[in-house]
Formats: sequence, C-alpha cells, structure tokens
Amino acid sequence: MDRSELAPLIDHTVLGPETTTADVRTVLDEAAEYGMNACIPPYAVEEAADYAPDVTLATVVGFPHGQNEPELKRREGVRAWQAGADELDVVINVGRLKAGEDDVVRAELAEIVAAVPIPVKVIIETALLSDAEKRRACEAAVAADAKMVKTSTGFADGGAELEDVELMREYLPVKASGGVGSYDEAVAMLEAGAERIGASSGVEILEGAPTSRSEER
Repeated sequence: MDRSELAPLIDHTVLGPETTTADVRTVLDEAAEYGMNACIPPYAVEEAADYAPDVTLATVVGFPHGQNEPELKRREGVRAWQAGADELDVVINVGRLKAGEDDVVRAELAEIVAAVPIPVKVIIETALLSDAEKRRACEAAVAADAKMVKTSTGFADGGAELEDVELMREYLPVKASGGVGSYDEAVAMLEAGAERIGASSGVEILEGAPTSRSEER
C-alpha cells in the first residue's frame, strides 16, 4: 500500500492532556499536507473547522473514560457536530458493561447516534475487556447503529492488538488505535481487518510508506 492509498485511512491524532491550540494546528497542517483525517479535542473543533475546512475532523465524546452521565455525552456529541465535527469517537462506559448492564450501554450509544447526522465510532477500550466483553461491546455498538468500533483511547494500559481487530471486524468496520507507530504496524492492522488507523504518529507512518509514481514525479 503506497502513501496516497494509506493517508485517507489515518486519523492523525492529538488528544493528550497538555494539547495546545498550536499542537492542534500542527496536526491539521500535517493532515492537510499528507491527505489524512484529524482527530482533535472537542474544545478545538470549531476553530479547526475554520482553520482547515478541507480536513475531515473527528473528535471524542466521553473521553477518555466514558463515565460521563449519558445526557451529557449526548449533548457533547451534538455540540461537537454543530461546531463542525465530521465524525465522533465515543467511549463506552466500561464499568456499566462489566457490570452486565448492556442495555444501558446500548441505550446511551443509541441516543448519541440518533442525535447527530454524522458517523459515530464506538471506543470499547479492548485492554480492559475479556473477549466475551469485547463481543458484548461490539453487539451494543451494532444495536445502536454505530458506523465503526475502535479499539482504544490510548490512555488505558494497552492499545490495538491484531487479535482484537480480527474479533471486532466480525461486527463492524474497525478503527485500530493505540500504539500504532510505524508503516509496518499500520499495514498489519489493515491486513487483520481494520479499515481506519488512529495514531499520533501519522506522519511517521506515511514517511515509511512507499510513494506512488505520481508522488515521485
């Protein structure tokens, strides 16, 4: 897979607690230059939409732990869409899932999906779940009419694993996120069934990719 084919599959990400406006602009500039999407903090969406109108913008809801009250998560999603977000990455309430409250998890996600006309990706935080719990989380995402499931926030103790991508792809398209830092790692995730890569190392990933003939010219 060459650089031009891979770039639109990458959500170039900056979500750390120390993220500044300058950091966001750097990610937007890089996304625009290389043809990537960008995943940025909610506070920066409105400015980012004005600054880089041609970059597909994703932002997060209930990040990073998913424990916000459901109505607040719904409102956060609506506000992000109104500010200019093109996609939402929503963190499930892992505690609710582990407690067996799948109906609550499903209802919360469904409320967010129904409230916005843009794609919703569901972050299930695989590092914290058993395989059975991962399947239940994916089932909740399917029932809520989400468009994609995502492995990780990057803030738990672990990130994307090939085995998790293979499991999750049985349910919905997968965004592999967390610890993907090189071209070879990104391609491995795609070969395992991922359809999107979330990474703060988008530039490094693409710099490791072969260029197309048009780029060489």
